[in-house]
Formats: sequence, C-alpha cells, structure tokens
Amino acid sequence: MFLCLNTNPLKSVLYYFFLYFSENKLFIIKKKMEKLKMLWSWSFLFSLILRTSTSLDNITVFQSLSDGETLISHEGIFELGFFSPGNSKGRYVGIWYHNMSPLTVVWVANRETALNDTSGVLKVTHQGLVLLVNGTSSSTVWSSTMSSKAENPVAQLLVSGNLVVKDGHSGEHFLWQSFDFLGDTLLPGSKIGWDPVTGRERTLTSSKSADDPGHGDFKFRIDPRGYPQAVLTNGTVIMVRVGPWNGLMFSGATIYLRYSKLLPTDYDFIDKELICKLQPLHAYSVIRSVVTPWGGVQLLHWSRQTSSWETLLSLPEGECDKYAHCGANSVCRVTPAPICTCLEGFVPKYSRKWKDMYWSDGCVRITPLSCSKDGFKKHSGVVLPDTSTSWHNMTMNLQECEDLCRKNCSCTAYSNLDVRGGGSGCILWFHDLIDMRQGGQDLYIRLPMSELGDESNKKKLVGMIVGSMLFFMSMMFGLVLCLWRKKLEEPEIFWWKQRAHEREKDDMDLPMFDLSTIVYATNYFSSENKLGEGGFGSVYKGALENGTEIAVKRLSIDSEQGLDEFKNEVQLIAKLQHRNLVKLLGCCIQRKEKLLIYELVPNRSLDTFIFDDSRRKLLDWAKRFQIISGTARGLVYLHQDSRLRVIHRDLKTSNILLDKDMNAKISDFGLARAFAGDQTEARTKRVMGTYGYISPEYAVRGSFSMKSDVFAFGVIVLEIVSGKKNREFCVPHQSLNLLGHAWELWNEERPLELVDESVRDSVIEVEALRCIHIGLLCVQGRPEDRPNMSSVVRMLEDDKPLPNPRLPAFYSHQEESMGRDDGVSANEQWAHKREKDDMDLPIFDLSTVVYATNYFSSDNKLGEGGFGSVYKISC
Repeated sequence: MFLCLNTNPLKSVLYYFFLYFSENKLFIIKKKMEKLKMLWSWSFLFSLILRTSTSLDNITVFQSLSDGETLISHEGIFELGFFSPGNSKGRYVGIWYHNMSPLTVVWVANRETALNDTSGVLKVTHQGLVLLVNGTSSSTVWSSTMSSKAENPVAQLLVSGNLVVKDGHSGEHFLWQSFDFLGDTLLPGSKIGWDPVTGRERTLTSSKSADDPGHGDFKFRIDPRGYPQAVLTNGTVIMVRVGPWNGLMFSGATIYLRYSKLLPTDYDFIDKELICKLQPLHAYSVIRSVVTPWGGVQLLHWSRQTSSWETLLSLPEGECDKYAHCGANSVCRVTPAPICTCLEGFVPKYSRKWKDMYWSDGCVRITPLSCSKDGFKKHSGVVLPDTSTSWHNMTMNLQECEDLCRKNCSCTAYSNLDVRGGGSGCILWFHDLIDMRQGGQDLYIRLPMSELGDESNKKKLVGMIVGSMLFFMSMMFGLVLCLWRKKLEEPEIFWWKQRAHEREKDDMDLPMFDLSTIVYATNYFSSENKLGEGGFGSVYKGALENGTEIAVKRLSIDSEQGLDEFKNEVQLIAKLQHRNLVKLLGCCIQRKEKLLIYELVPNRSLDTFIFDDSRRKLLDWAKRFQIISGTARGLVYLHQDSRLRVIHRDLKTSNILLDKDMNAKISDFGLARAFAGDQTEARTKRVMGTYGYISPEYAVRGSFSMKSDVFAFGVIVLEIVSGKKNREFCVPHQSLNLLGHAWELWNEERPLELVDESVRDSVIEVEALRCIHIGLLCVQGRPEDRPNMSSVVRMLEDDKPLPNPRLPAFYSHQEESMGRDDGVSANEQWAHKREKDDMDLPIFDLSTVVYATNYFSSDNKLGEGGFGSVYKISC
C-alpha cells in the first residue's frame, strides 16, 4: 500500500512511504530519510494495528501483553495471561487450560514475586528476553534467561503449552522455553531429569499452597546416583521412591498397568534424562502430572463426561509407599498385620520392636555370606530396592548378570533392568536392600546355601516325578481342559439355590457379572490392583471395558465371613440406595469365587486423611464438618428411612469412603444386621467389630442396637475433630484414651484444645464445640443416654441448647467421679466405695479392662496358669 503524509501544509511537502507485511513483520520503505521521528510514530501506530490483525499466540518486540489480555495457543488448548490463584489478590503471569473450569494453571512465570495490582506488562526485548514489568514503577518483576541473541525475537505459546522464544516466526530453534523451567506440572512433551548438554536439572516443585504458587517443600526429580530413579523429596529427605524405569513404567508405580491400555505412554530414558511422552488414546485427551502442596504425585486426566479432573495415579497411596517404611532387607505388603515381613534368610534386627510394629530398623541376615558357597533366591512380584548405590549395564543378559554377581563377594542381589521381551540388562546391589514392596519384577537375592536348603535335589526329584507323569498328563489334559472350560462358562448356582430355604437370585434385583469380566478388569486380581485386605478377603481396583472404575471385594475361600455374611451383605446393600452409602453395582458367584462389585470411590477412606500428617491438611474444618454431617445422614437412612432397619456394627473411619468432592459414603456391610418390625436390640455370642469403636454393652454382653452405631459415630466425630486415633491415643501418666481426654478437657472448660492443629486456622469454634458436645453425648456409657441419629442430625443443623454429657464409656477414672451425676445409683456408689475401702485398691470397671486388653485377645495373652490367664494392657 502507499501512504501520503502532508507534514507541512504551508509548504505542501509530501513524504511517500511503501508499507507491506511479511511473516508478521511490518516493513516500511520511505522515499526520503527526513522526518524520522514521525516515521517511528506511524510505525508504532501500525504495530498496534498488527496486534489486532495477526495470530493471538505470540508477541513481538513491537507488542506487549497487559493485564486482561491473553495469548491463546493454536487449536485453543492453552492460554497465557494474568491471574490470581485461590484467595490471593496478587497477580501472576501463568499458562492454563483455555475454556476449562475450574482454572487449572500449569506454569507460572513470577512464582516468587507477585504483582500487587493490574499494572503488569509482559513484553519481549530486542535481545530476546521475556520481561514482566511493573507498569507503575517500571521495575522488572521477572525475566527469562538468554542463551544467544536474536535478530527478530518472537515469544510464542505453542500448542503443547510451552512458551518459547525463537528467532522469527518460522524458526524451530528455541532461544528459551518454559519447559526448561518447570513448575509443579509435567505436560506431554516436557522433560524431567538431568540435561547432559547444559547440566541443568529439571524438576517438578510443589506450590506452597493453593493461594501461593511459590516454591513449596516437595520436589519430584530423577536421582542420578547409581541407576537413576524417580523420587519425591522433602528437602533432601526421600519421601516416596517411585523407582527406576524398567522399560514399561517406573518400578514402583505398578498401578499404572491398569491404565496402560487406555493411556499409552512412552518414556525415553537416555543418559539420566527422562523424556515424558504421554500419548493419550484420543487426540483430544488432556492429561497432566502434578506435585501437590501436601507432598503427593498425581497423574490426572480431564473427563469430558463429568467436566472434572479424574485421578489415574496417586502416590503415596498407603503406608508401603512411604520410603523405607519397613527398613532394610524386608518387604512391605498391603495386608492388615503385619504389614512388613523379613526376606527369607533374614530376621528382625530388634524382635521386640518388630512385634510392636516398629519396623524401621529392618532385618539382618541369619547366616553370614561365605562368597563361594552362596546361592540366589528368586523373589517374584516386588518393586526393585533403592538403586542409588547400585551398578548397571544395559547390554548384559540375566545369566551374565548372575555370573558377575556370583564372582563379586560384595554383591547382594541382581535383576534385569528392562522387563520387556523376556528381560535384558543387569543391575547389581552391594549393600542392604532398602524400600522393597509388592510390585511386578523378579529379584535374585544372595543367600548362604544353608538358608537355601537342598533345593537342587528337590528340583531333580520334582523333575523325575513330572517326567514319569508327563505321558499321563498329556492324555488327560485335553479332557480336563474341556471340562474346566465348560464349568467356567456355566456359573455355579447361587447359594440360595444350593439351599432350598433361600431365595432365588432374581430376588436380589442386582446385576450379575461374569467371572471372566472381573478377572480381566482387575488384571487377574494382581497385587498391583490390590487396595487392601480385611478379615473377610481382599479389595481390588479394576476397570470395566467401558472405562467404568470399580472396586471388587473378593471373599477369601477360608474367610470367617462365609456364605452367610456374604449373603447378608448382598441382600442388605441391594436394597439400600443413598448418596451417603457406597453404591453396589453387582455381584458374581461362579465356581468358588464370591465377589461384590462396588463403585470406586476415588479418595479412598477417611482414615488415610485424618491420621496422615500430610494429607490431613487437605481436610479443612468445612470439609470435616461436611463429612460428619454426611455420615450422620447415612446412619439416619440405615436406622429409620430405609426399607430395613439396619445396624452397621462395624462403623469406623476406614469404612467411611470419600468421593471426589469429599462427601462421606458408608461402606462394608459384612457385619450389618437388619431389624424387623419393632425390634430395637439383639444379642450375639460372637462379638465382631473393630477395637476402639465397639460400644461397651456390645463388648461385654454381646448386645447391639442402633445405639451401638451411635457410639461408633461419636468416636468418629472426636477422631475427625482431633485428628487422633481413639485406639492409639494415650495421655502420659493418666491412662486416658481419646474419649477420656475429651471428657477431661470438657469438664475443665478447655474443649477447643482437642481440635486438630492443622485446622485451627479454619475452624468455626461454635461448630467445633457443638461437634465435641455431640461426640461426648454419643459415647456415653449407657446406651439409653445416647441420642438417636435423627436427633444428632438436628443437633448438627440447629443451635438449640444440648443436654450435658455424662461419663463416656471406657473412662478409666470413674472412681474419681462417683459424686457426679453419672447415672450410678446411691447403693452402687456405696458398695463400690466400701469394696474399695476394704481392699485399699483401685476398682476398675469391666468395660475398661475389656477395652484395654483388646477384648482379651490372644495377641495380648502373656501366659496361663492354674488360676487362669494373664493379659497385657495398653494405655
């Protein structure tokens, strides 16, 4: 185009310019060199025109980005601009997902220095630096670095979410990129690890909080020592060891296998550099990995069905994920007790501590190694030990690896590096084996021959037996296989068909799953999918073919629950539908398997939050009060609003699951009982439940009612408020449990001291006081003194005065309270006092002793003599 400027009308002097655009640049060719100042004025004017007429994913040296303006990447996935996190009023420059709610920020420029107002301006200098400038003071708030100068620098937001500086619009060489300076989020295409060229370490660093994106305490990084492995650290202390890369995944992140078909992933591990290449099944899938402020690592994907982030992987998931939880030369297993077991050929270093479940000292060898007379014991299904002091070779095979380890007397174990294609590579350990847990790899541990036994002779004997039977087996194999397949295809008749007096399965009104479907969904009930284990069996995670996530309760063959309890749980839950109860999707009884299929509740159980030093911070007071109220409403439904009057009998924090919004869902109805008609109480000779939550009348007399659940609810309320376990709480020199401690604080008018320190900044004191008051009312010793759950819900919702609580159950100082109005008759008080005076010895209540000895459990039994048994007690 041609432009004519009349700068001096009196002289009618005309200046001619030729302007054109190319590659998003403005070129001006002027006929004369005069009036330079006016030329730049017009250049600036056309740069503004250019800003509105070109792509919105980049800025040049002639442009800037003010607060309120944004850059949007090609295809509209990411957006760059100014934002305020959480409740903060500070302004930050960051990158987030475009058109996604809530705002999800993946990178922040000025993490440590916030702007106090909206005057901030982002611009690019002629040297190729990206600057964030305070528009009020003109001071630089944040600046990128520069590796080399550029003639025509351009800052561009790429479709990957990477902010880059390059020379010109078409250049592929980046002078600077945000992917080299990670925040708390890893995106597909970004890298973590050591860059062998620049020597720079790329790590993920948590934010301080949801309101402060500054550098927090936790880092996810690649530890380059020995064979590199991924770790989560707090300062220099390893908190979680995700493990080395084994060709398919991180050794310690075996739960990832559940999503390997839905979420193909490629990691290149080259010279201490880990290149993350997450490859979603669909091009429109959105995934990210993040280090949380409370010390966790999560892999999340965006669900378009629910318009929310769903967690694919979260570490730590349990005690075994904590680094070196079981000490040296032991394996951490996801079982109730004991959770730690010594390796074969090893014994606990301190047996007394080990029995008391203090495992951190680990295990030691029974017999010292003798080098030339040693052998190797194969351990399958483990996560490889800490590799920070190991040696590795990428090309050796397993036999060469064994030979090398055998020749080195200091070598304590060996394994393959890469599990693909039958295994390859070699890794050797030379010291104690640290941080082993259930996983998916084989490890060969060096042991003296005396510890291995005569395994070679056993193998020969087995070989001879197998050889002699091979012909017979080959003849019978076809017939057996045919019969087995037919048996598998025809599900066994449900237990109520096996017994004439039981209902038909159609009465269940519940979907029936085929065994093969559940086997495939749980990866053949693999240990990687195991969520936990209880007295009646194990619980596994799974995913159906349609992507629905499920939790499968698998009743063990020798379970104490048996068919009666299984029938009970199925019949009860099939008829119970409430938002505060876990949802049963179906069941399966085929061959000897008895399975219950539930919805998978993503945040697992309440106890994993309130009793964990890091995760408890996620439950502020509002969420805790929400959980208390939700649990109460669920119990009201069970006790009076459902078709059956149901007594749970095993209510505890581990049976309260939390959904993605931290709503409470009561689970595990294996011990539940239904009352018919006007029945309000029942008795049993078989007291079952969990120590710390069982009411005194149930523990002593076997009597249970709705008030038994009320007692357990009261314990849970006090545990939620305090963040302490009732069954482990102890006040030194006072022999008080949590209930007694709460009672003492209440009487001393110091009840708020019971509130968990992690929520004292967010607690609403009136609500906390009311919850403590309600909790004490629910744990009163006499069931008739406890309120019903309908009354509890009303107490939580209004502010009417509440009755004074009486002595809680299992209160060990009852003899000091005989003068109080605790419901004890005058005759009982006089008799109690007379016996005490005659004996000159404290008199304990039976329920207190039952509680202290864990119901006279065999684990507490010290010995037995002619007059009876002796049990130890805990505080």
